[in-house]
Formats: sequence, C-alpha cells, structure tokens
Amino acid sequence: MALRRQLVYLPVAMSRDGKIEEKRKPEPAWGPHGTAAATFAAGLSFRNVSLSYGTIEAVRNVTFELRPGEIACLLGPSGCGKTTLLRIAAGVERPSQGSIYLAGEEVAGPREFVPPEKRGVGLMFQDYALFPHMTNLDNVAFGLKSLSRADALKEARLALRRVGLLDYAASYPSMLSGGEQQRVALARAMVPRPAVILMDEPFSGLDQRLRDRVRRETLFLLKETRATALIVTHDPVEAMEVSDRILLMRHGQLVQTGTPRELYYHPVDASAARFFSDFNEFTGRVIDGRIATPFGVLPAKSFANGAFVLVMIRPQGLLPAKGGEQGTEGQVIDARFLGDELQLTVLFEGLDEPWLARVPAGREIVAGATLKFAADPAHVLIFET
Repeated sequence: MALRRQLVYLPVAMSRDGKIEEKRKPEPAWGPHGTAAATFAAGLSFRNVSLSYGTIEAVRNVTFELRPGEIACLLGPSGCGKTTLLRIAAGVERPSQGSIYLAGEEVAGPREFVPPEKRGVGLMFQDYALFPHMTNLDNVAFGLKSLSRADALKEARLALRRVGLLDYAASYPSMLSGGEQQRVALARAMVPRPAVILMDEPFSGLDQRLRDRVRRETLFLLKETRATALIVTHDPVEAMEVSDRILLMRHGQLVQTGTPRELYYHPVDASAARFFSDFNEFTGRVIDGRIATPFGVLPAKSFANGAFVLVMIRPQGLLPAKGGEQGTEGQVIDARFLGDELQLTVLFEGLDEPWLARVPAGREIVAGATLKFAADPAHVLIFET
C-alpha cells in the first residue's frame, strides 16, 4: 500500500544577505478554559518500592502517597530513578519489591500485577510518541477503544479544541511544531479521562519562551480536569511552578518531600539546597551557640559547641545595606544586567573568592563601586559539615 504523503508549503522571505528565511507561524491559541471533561481522580501510593536491574539498584525503598487531584513532581538529576518510578506507576515496569496502590487497590506487588491498559492511567512520554502515519485526530482517539468510532472521534475533537488544535485535526504530527505536538500528546493522554496522569519531562524539548506558556496552560488543564498528576522533571523552577508537592530524589532514593516553599526554605541538607538555587558558602565554627560570619553573628543553637558548620547565603540574600544599617564593605568587580536584577560580583576582605549578589535592577551600580552589604536571614542556611 502506498504511503500517503502531504506537502507543507511555508511562506518564505529573503534576508538582506540573500539567504532564504522561513517565516514561522505563531503558535495557535489554546482553547477556552473550563471546557475539558473532569475525571474521577484517584490516590496513588508507593509502599517500600524497589527495582533492580541485575546488581544495579535503580530505585530503593521508595514510599509516598498522592492525594486525589494532587499535582506532584518527581525532581532530581538525570539517572536518579525518576523515570523508573514513573514506569513502575504506569505498569511498564514491575517492582522487585514493594507495592503500588491506585484508588486503594493494589495494582503491583508480590502477588498482584495489573497491566498498564487496565489501570486507568494516562502516560505522556518525553518524545510525545505520536504515530507519524496517523492524523492528529486519530492519534488523540487512539486510546478510546471502548467507544464507537463516531463517539471516539467526537471526544477527540473536543480534546483538540481544548488544546487549540482542532483546525489541525486532519494534519499529521510532522506538520506541527514541537509545542503543537506536545499539545496533541497532552490531548491524547487526557481524553480517556484517566484517574492519574503520568508525564515524563513533558516540556524539556521546548525553547524557554514556549516552555513557559505550555507549562502554564498544561497546569490550567490539569487543575480543570482535577486529575491526579505525577510529573518527572530535572528543573527545580518548573517543579516549583507546577506542583503542589515536590518529591526530591537522589541515587534512587526519596530524599525529601514537601511543598515548594518547604523545600526551598527548609532543605534537608546542603545538596538539596543547592538543587534549588546558587549559594555563597564558607565554613565556620560554632562558639556558645553562635557563629561569626562576614556579615555579623548568626544564631546556631541547634549545633554542638565547637562544631564546624557550612554557612550558605543565596545571592539574592546579599543586599546593599540601607542608610543607617550596619554592613560589610565590599568592592564590586563586575555588574551584569539581567533584566529585573543586577548580578554583582563582590570582593570582601578576608574571603578568598568573590561572592555573588543579586539586587533589584532599579539601582545603578557599576564595577568599581564600594558598598556595604548585609545578609537577609531568610536566605541564610547552616548545615553541619
């Protein structure tokens, strides 16, 4: 059977140097909010889940529980076990030990294993996994096997309308931009009204400008359908923006769980803190429940007397002292404009390396300036070395 081919003609323009430039069409607007079908959200529980590949332990003794309708992010560096946990939840992988519960029913365990197609779970892959030989409409309708062809296409059209791509229903995935393909994949994952939706790095292939927009619209859609969602990401900003709760992973283990605010202001250790922001760091010693820093004495009552501790100060917590405030004098050796902020590189007496400070861009500060700086306690963390 001959393959059906469609040619796409894009308008072009000639640049001043004679090169042909492709004119990109603007991304279509998303559909009206409030038109997506709601799901019957289910809770998802992992209980002491581990998975090994031979002698390699991919995930180890992971326990957590998502409430119905909750949006959570599995966050961590590449290779820490995030995607493996997602595949276990979907039923693509079977745990070596432990159990998975969906809506209170065991779907994976020592004596039970429910296949993926019977779990009522939607899975959105990192590369979208759209069928290139199917139209966008058929891609979205693919999972609606329990409906008649007419009803499946009707539901698929409604889903495409919600993501703003109904006009592209008869087109093929290759005719779409990366952002548009992401929308089709999202519509396909959501159209069966899954109790839980699992998303593996869904925004990683998009450029920054487009990623922010697609991320916001995806969050609106998830809230609208009230589905429970588990999203894999390595981007802490993304995790804080979209999730109700963050599950931070490291080396196959769950390190810390909590709201974005809890993990940002109360990280469990220095490594967890560094995952969310940059820091200026130095080592000091606790004397009588206090530690001396270049920016004054800080309380350290929870540490033993004589203990060596790591003091970490975020760049945004290092601010020019206001008139009348005490501060530590430093020389600005570099000033970079970052839009809303200035990033300053500052030399302080007694410190071996320059420190970074980020201050509001409204103030004019140039290299060579000498200023007094004070530390905001909200951006100071102390950990025992």
